[in-house]
Amino acid sequence: QLQLVESGGGLVQPGGSLRLSCAVSGGTLDNLDIGWFRQAPGEEREGVSCFRSSGGTTYSTDSVKGRFTISRDNAKNTVYLQIDSLKPVDTGVYYCAAQHYVFGACVLPIIKSNYRFWGQGTQVTVST
Repeated sequence: QLQLVESGGGLVQPGGSLRLSCAVSGGTLDNLDIGWFRQAPGEEREGVSCFRSSGGTTYSTDSVKGRFTISRDNAKNTVYLQIDSLKPVDTGVYYCAAQHYVFGACVLPIIKSNYRFWGQGTQVTVST
């Protein structure tokens, strides 16, 4: 069974940076599309970035372009989300999600229904 575990969240001041990790077990990144999502309090879960297994293409939503960078380390079976220039509106729980590459989950828009497997989330709080 595929499992995803997020880590790296925390409390950070505006303008700071974080690198979130998504460790994958029970499967290999070579066969998986991975997406990062976030959910602010009282809001819907929204997709922010994804990594397409086939070809290594990445996508990010317009609201985070230039600040969020998704990458992966196949040797560690881990996907990262680098977040720079953090803003209070970035506060929320960040989730990674996976789907087998044949389903073509990583497309724009990045939608949660495309992904079958989910981690438990990691909290990011941006505040002074």
